[in-house]
Amino acid sequence: MNIATLISGGVDSAVAVHLLREQGHRPDLFYIRIGMDTDDGLSCTAEEDIELATATARKYGLKLEIIDLHQEYWERVVSYTLDKVRRGLTPNPDVMCNKLIKFGCFDEKAGHAYDKIATGHYASTTEIDGRTWLSTAKDPVKDQTDFLAQINYLQVSRLLFPLGNYLKEEVRQIALDARLPSARRKDSQGICFLGKINYNDFIRRFLGERPGAIIELETGRKLGTHRGFWFHTIGQRKGLGLSGGPWFVVDKNIEENIIYVSHGYDTEKQYGHQFRLEDFHFITDNPWQPVGHTPSDGQADHLSHEVRFKIRHTDTFQRGFITPDPQGKGYLIRSDERIQGIAPGQFGVIYDADARLCIGSGEIRLR
Repeated sequence: MNIATLISGGVDSAVAVHLLREQGHRPDLFYIRIGMDTDDGLSCTAEEDIELATATARKYGLKLEIIDLHQEYWERVVSYTLDKVRRGLTPNPDVMCNKLIKFGCFDEKAGHAYDKIATGHYASTTEIDGRTWLSTAKDPVKDQTDFLAQINYLQVSRLLFPLGNYLKEEVRQIALDARLPSARRKDSQGICFLGKINYNDFIRRFLGERPGAIIELETGRKLGTHRGFWFHTIGQRKGLGLSGGPWFVVDKNIEENIIYVSHGYDTEKQYGHQFRLEDFHFITDNPWQPVGHTPSDGQADHLSHEVRFKIRHTDTFQRGFITPDPQGKGYLIRSDERIQGIAPGQFGVIYDADARLCIGSGEIRLR
């Protein structure tokens, strides 16, 4: 089998290479360069990544090629991110990077020549009746299917996830035992194109600052001043600069540049029980075929299906029900459990009732 493996310089992708070699494969390795090169202190160098990726390739006698997708990333993902932020929404560039760059542009440039593309993502695939489904990893803490929930069927049907059946500590031990160059490297915490760059510094570089009021939602009392609504998201607690906390961002008025906050860990204002998903994307198929059309009055309960879902990267799946929006604007997700920090613009990711199969995702809307 002809395999291309995406390698980042981190421990996970290196172990993916190691496991493929143990299975007898000789994959070609590819490092995707998408870092920003600027003159204003926001530069993000890939030198260390490439050095470690090169060392891994040398260890196993494999070919490594560097694919430069900087321009494509800027045109497709960075522009998407800035547009969403400018409109007061909370984007997820990592999700779009996987869809458009790692499994999109890369395939156009090099990946199309291979039978399979392997990565170090914590995810797996499941074959059901001849169809491939994206499915969750063994490690619930590291599971990354929510970052993959916008890929299409052609992409998922060609992917290999060697780490899907391993816990993170097992992966780290494999790296140590195999003496991989990146065995002791810390995991990356940054957004894929930012690396070590601070997210707010990045936004400030392109959108600037626009001071506005921070107002307590319940009383209308002004508590302080923010530097622009685009620096804040629903559910945010840190970085508000307010004393006497905790304070949570619970709403934003984009037109008047106001951030509304509420006080206390258990304030009901930071929770909800329902949200809408627009432009819902099924990765493989619609498993609830009746959900594919808008119900007439009285049919919503009949078309309701139990699911698990995530609205941010977390190790827990919430229980809920999916129904078509009666107004034909996507799907409604309802839950008896309290949902904290429902942020418009983020992706709501839907799983089957057993939290095994990742069905797809849509963009969160409240109104």
